[in-house]
Amino acid sequence: MPVLLVVDDEEAVRYSFSYVFAEGDVEVITAETVNEGLAKFHEHRPDVVVLDLQLPDGSGLDLFHKILAEDRKRPVVFITAHGTAETAIEAMKHGAFDYLTKPVDLEKLTQILNRAFEAARLMEGPALLPTAGADDRIIGRSQVMQEMSKAIGRIAPQEVNVLILGESGTGKELVARGLYLHSRRATGPFLAVNCAAIPDALLESEMFGHEPGAFTGATRRRIGKFEQCDGGTLFLDEIGDMPLALQAKMLRVIQDQRFERVGGSETIQTRVRILAATNQDLETAVNAGKFRADLYYRLKGATIRVPPLRERAADISELAHHFLFRFNRELGTDYRSFDPELLEVLQRHPWPGNIRELLGIIREAMLYGSGHIMLTEFLPEPYRPKPPLGLPVGAPTHSGGGIEGLINTLLADGQGEVYRRAVESLERCLFPRVLKQTTGNQTQASELLGISRGTLRQKLKELGFAIDRVFHEASGTGPEDTTTPV
Repeated sequence: MPVLLVVDDEEAVRYSFSYVFAEGDVEVITAETVNEGLAKFHEHRPDVVVLDLQLPDGSGLDLFHKILAEDRKRPVVFITAHGTAETAIEAMKHGAFDYLTKPVDLEKLTQILNRAFEAARLMEGPALLPTAGADDRIIGRSQVMQEMSKAIGRIAPQEVNVLILGESGTGKELVARGLYLHSRRATGPFLAVNCAAIPDALLESEMFGHEPGAFTGATRRRIGKFEQCDGGTLFLDEIGDMPLALQAKMLRVIQDQRFERVGGSETIQTRVRILAATNQDLETAVNAGKFRADLYYRLKGATIRVPPLRERAADISELAHHFLFRFNRELGTDYRSFDPELLEVLQRHPWPGNIRELLGIIREAMLYGSGHIMLTEFLPEPYRPKPPLGLPVGAPTHSGGGIEGLINTLLADGQGEVYRRAVESLERCLFPRVLKQTTGNQTQASELLGISRGTLRQKLKELGFAIDRVFHEASGTGPEDTTTPV
């Protein structure tokens, strides 16, 4: 049975918690002071702690820090009648699960405590550990990623140019770095140029450098990327956006390994391996006259395709944990793992923005979450699952009021099996209504119904509800009264 420790000097508050959990599903322990609260924390080792900010013998923040020093896993919720922005910031900055001001809304408090108990339960399970110094490694053990990694291993040692294809946000630069690190040029320089981010007028100078007076503002010699990267590897990202005029000069340097700076006559010899990436269909661009065919085939010494995230859903958990630990260092947070339900939500998302989209969502959720476990409720609003509402297409309807009207309808149509059909109709209304009450949280819904989460999911499948909670938004009115059936 979960244990809740409430430390508050108001008797009415302590009684309220005991009353709310009087049914016996949570054991409530109470204390009035910092010292008593710390003693009962040691004695009972509660799953969740509720602290008043102002106590007779000190501040709830003092007790909070003592609890954190012994166990950083315990979710701690603050409630206070004297809340300020500064104290709220202080509490959340140091890892409080939540912060509420009195009078506390009972329904909101119950939801927060349910989340806190769930977080405490999940914290008892094993967490994935980060790999030190692995911010730039290629992550993924799915079949498509294994095939891509094998291709990198085969191609990297060869002195050939490589064309890396893939949608935006799939990690093409990481593939380029992998090719470089496993090549015979790994001790030489590695430079990256985003051809789409530099104005056409400056891109040639960026690549080849320029002499003084080559154009307005060119007051001194500039050394370009090809010259800087001599003996190393040059990564040209978004090569499909390179202007045609520059493509001819690029072709010459790839063929002859020679070039001149802009405004100069001196021929410079270079030894550079080219890795190029694009999210465009270069064959289509060649046919349309927007990309030189001879340059395309020079770049295409070997080709590696980077799969979109939707084709490697098996890697999402590992990627999400990688970003979690990475952003823990950057943001100073202390998240340990994810609620399995949140990982299910991430795995069902189509990810049009690929890994870059996943990275942004994890970081934003960490900024607005609390505690040590990432919960579904922390996700940005568009990504939170919505509960199934209403009846599936083809559900029986009835006239009259409530259950009696339903029974009258079933008796009148003469089709028989009244018991089965009545129970099914009730379940079609009951399960979506409970999921709406819990804002789609299946764990809370199963507890409210008094059934296991597996039974809930099985019932939803049997009744024809999509488990991924597909829903429609009625114009200006929120979810409409239909749910897409499986």
